[in-house]
Amino acid sequence: MTLLRDHDLARAFDHAARTYDSLTALNPGYRTDLLRSARRLQLPHGGAGLRILDLGCGTGSSTRALLRAAPHARITAVDASAGMLRRALAKPWPGHVRFQHLTAEEVALREEEPYDAVFAAYPFRNVTDPDGLLAAVRTMLRPGGRLAVHEYSLSGSAAHRALWTAVCQGVIVPAGTLSGDRALYRHLWRSVLDFDTAPAFTARLTDAGFTGVRVAPVAGWQTGIVHTFLARNASQGAEGTESTAVGGAA
Repeated sequence: MTLLRDHDLARAFDHAARTYDSLTALNPGYRTDLLRSARRLQLPHGGAGLRILDLGCGTGSSTRALLRAAPHARITAVDASAGMLRRALAKPWPGHVRFQHLTAEEVALREEEPYDAVFAAYPFRNVTDPDGLLAAVRTMLRPGGRLAVHEYSLSGSAAHRALWTAVCQGVIVPAGTLSGDRALYRHLWRSVLDFDTAPAFTARLTDAGFTGVRVAPVAGWQTGIVHTFLARNASQGAEGTESTAVGGAA
């Protein structure tokens, strides 16, 4: 099947927005895993004085996780889907959280002070050019700024690939079909199978110039299927990188 990308994917999410929260609620641990990844940023003092970007915020689940992990930070949440953003904006938020209808590339072009941290839940396998997106993220981050990527990136194990396909064919795609969004949820299934394994995405981060790259699994049934990738934006003039194997410390 042909995967959805960029504008086509944004339109598919526009249509699916009305049922998206209900369908993700069927996934045990979905919100807990997002919170775990947000906390792995280890932002000091509850994020006081920091500017954080939530890249690909969707209906706001990742934003809520980030707010719980860093309640005192100024959070900017962006997404390319207007429909998903409308759902996010319908929820209650404190004044230091703002939402914008922007792609990552548009955020990178805006002349604003760099962010202290970027939290990115699920965007990289959904773009045509993940390396270009990583380059854009580096321009958004201050030197030494922190990145946490929460992404469906399989361990490489045949058992994890089989489990993911079984869950998609037995639950995710049928539920998406009932909501009228079969193409989107078939995309979700195939995009995970076709995307980088966790070791490959770790290498991609290192090749993009991030330092201190490490990866940690989530808990529950998604262990080996969803990972948190942690890295820093290299300080100007910094040389070398460090990486750890899948399953490294959070």
